[in-house]
Amino acid sequence: MVNSFRRSLVLGLPASLALLPFAAAAQSPLRIEITEGVIEPMPFAAPTFVADTPEAAQMAAQITQVVTADLTGSGLFREIPAAAHIGRISNFDAPIRFSDWSAINAQALVTGAVRQSGDRIAVRFRLWDVFAQAPLGEGLQFEGTTTAWRRLGHKVADAVYARLTGESGYFDSRVAYIAASGPKAQRRKQLAIMDYDGANAVTLTDGNALVLTPRLSPSARQILYTSYEKGAPMIFLIEANGRRRQVLTDVQGMTFAPRFSQDESRVVFSLATGAGANIFVADLSGRRRSQLTDTSSIDTSPCFSPDGGQIVFESDRAGTQQLYVMGSTGGSAKRISFGEGRYATPVWSPRGDRIAFTKIVGGRFHIGVMSPDGSNEKLLTASYIDEGPTWAPNGRVLMFFRETPGEQGGPQIYSVDITGRNLRQVPTAGFASDPSWSGLLA
Repeated sequence: MVNSFRRSLVLGLPASLALLPFAAAAQSPLRIEITEGVIEPMPFAAPTFVADTPEAAQMAAQITQVVTADLTGSGLFREIPAAAHIGRISNFDAPIRFSDWSAINAQALVTGAVRQSGDRIAVRFRLWDVFAQAPLGEGLQFEGTTTAWRRLGHKVADAVYARLTGESGYFDSRVAYIAASGPKAQRRKQLAIMDYDGANAVTLTDGNALVLTPRLSPSARQILYTSYEKGAPMIFLIEANGRRRQVLTDVQGMTFAPRFSQDESRVVFSLATGAGANIFVADLSGRRRSQLTDTSSIDTSPCFSPDGGQIVFESDRAGTQQLYVMGSTGGSAKRISFGEGRYATPVWSPRGDRIAFTKIVGGRFHIGVMSPDGSNEKLLTASYIDEGPTWAPNGRVLMFFRETPGEQGGPQIYSVDITGRNLRQVPTAGFASDPSWSGLLA
């Protein structure tokens, strides 16, 4: 069996991380339907993956922990702890005793095996419908280096999530953010990047200059951000590994609030001259630039639609902060926010079906979503300060940052699903704000 599936390498993945299918199997009807109603998490079991080689034992345990943490963290699944397991999986290829798993009310079973050879590891897994006593789809194998073991676990969890929900996962992704430290009046802010779950965090700037509004490219290869290191705010472009950095918009005036287009060929941003600010678009080199709005108001926080054909932005042209949509080449803009209060920081869902925003009303901050025409507005959170939403790659979860009051208060990153449930704090080493989520990694 092993020899037969090694010929099925899927091209397009980096050499450090490859995917191979094996043992095709019939589909089963087990499925979570994601709706606006109350969701009862699906109980699943994920016994510790088998170590196919002695040196793989620790890696197998760690990868299993990543898979279970991803699935339970989504709020859609409930892990049945190992202490409750009746059955044991000591041979990945041995038949499954489904009665052992149905007895503890597991609906889904994830089995896996890990092989390690030097600095290379391979992870095989299968997903089973316990009540139907059948596999859900074909088995898959992911390969990579030992340093990429967490990514391998995320990829397994993404595959399980996709098969049980019918939608793509979001676990194998990264988030750029601002890491903050020090007293509130003299807080040091650094550009940083981490895995979606807070792991593998790395700072990319030294904190000597104020940095704001990082925007991670969909591929997670580059980051746009605003820096004050040259005095006035300017937009910089940096590689996500921190190795190369350049000024993107060296123009007269202050530039800020940048965002990539989905294909990463263009950048949209604000340029302030005098009392107003207008929206511009430039190619990624920053050399070809076009002005999209021309008003005396403050037009800012622009964001492309997924297809690149439209831009949503905030403006005070009506007297208060509101949201507007216009074509990506400029022209007339249509106001889409008409509720009570002020609206800010709009960002288009990667699915194209919603726009997330910050809303300030009655002294409270909210993270909300609405349809692109302004209908179906729904507030998901309420707090002293909730700001800066960013979408998961599948458009089902949002991250944002929440500020707590007082001298000891500070920002922390949270996630919430689009139903307003499953509010969770993302673990970071210190204060953190302004998250920006990538797409799924290749």
